[in-house]
Amino acid sequence: LGSIFQLQRSGSGWIEKTLHSMQWADGAYTYSTPILDASGNLYGGNTGYCCYYGRYDGNVFVLNPAGDFSSIYAFPPQTGPYAGLTMDAAGNIYGTTPIGGAHNYGQVFKLTPAGGGWNYTSLHDFTGADGCDSSGKVILDANGNLYGTAYSCGSNGHGVVWEITP
Repeated sequence: LGSIFQLQRSGSGWIEKTLHSMQWADGAYTYSTPILDASGNLYGGNTGYCCYYGRYDGNVFVLNPAGDFSSIYAFPPQTGPYAGLTMDAAGNIYGTTPIGGAHNYGQVFKLTPAGGGWNYTSLHDFTGADGCDSSGKVILDANGNLYGTAYSCGSNGHGVVWEITP
């Protein structure tokens, strides 16, 4: 099911150190590139899985410097983030999902730290006509605008570049 690992320089080469071996209960299919916060916490996402081995939620997870792994937000199976996450200066996490959301064409989301937990906000649910299967990383500019890419499920079949302003 994969692992979270660290490469440590050793002489003229590298040594791989496993930080966490993924289990089904941790979520499944970790494709996203992890991000670090200022405290050394590592955040990533799982898309989730359904159905041969069971239903496993997708999620956004954190691995702290002590090695403790936990889910900070669970998505329904197969609807978790595929691409890497983005974090702003306030510690909010942004990401996309390739499916799920109100129309099942994916979504752009925000997770806000609050009182030891996280609040989820859907920033946009793709309709298919305005994009679908957003599997690229969210980019955040200095003004707080979010940018990303998605496939187009409309009649032209071309990709789209989207923007969300605060």
